[in-house]
Amino acid sequence: MINVYSNSFQLALKYLKNTEVNITNVIIMTGDFNIKDSVWDPNYPFYSCYSNSLFDIADSFSLNISKPIENFSTRFSDNNNNANSVLDLVFLHLSFSEFNHHIIYPDWRLSSDHALITVNILIHKERISHMRQLLVKGSNEEKQFVKSVIQVIKNLNTFFMYNTDALEEAVQLLLSKIEESW
Repeated sequence: MINVYSNSFQLALKYLKNTEVNITNVIIMTGDFNIKDSVWDPNYPFYSCYSNSLFDIADSFSLNISKPIENFSTRFSDNNNNANSVLDLVFLHLSFSEFNHHIIYPDWRLSSDHALITVNILIHKERISHMRQLLVKGSNEEKQFVKSVIQVIKNLNTFFMYNTDALEEAVQLLLSKIEESW
């Protein structure tokens, strides 16, 4: 997850553009991007030159812009001369079709000038079946396995172990023979 605050000089966008190759496994990018644009704000009539950079960054992470269930402003102006706007955005990974939208809660902002945004991520129950192999204590199988391991250890040639490579080779051989006995 990447949470972004980009100031009016778009320093966060510049940083993300320069470091995108070092960030992996992003499933969600959200934050205050401080970009007014008609693409996500139906009340704003213009296109921003920063939008292309933002979409390029999102695309480099395989993210797509999320559409809110209902369109609301996300930033509320305390100045009557300035209109409320949509500055807070959510980008979601393309492979997660289960959560392809978000919810904006303008009434939950309390003293903040930004609305709360949520994304519901469904977590599916998954049953992972596995098999355990065990030897019952005192069984004939346990006795045979112990006998076999002892024989493997006795047959291990340790005469030429003069360096770490030879030791590593001997340990790998021991491991292989024990797994074979199992």
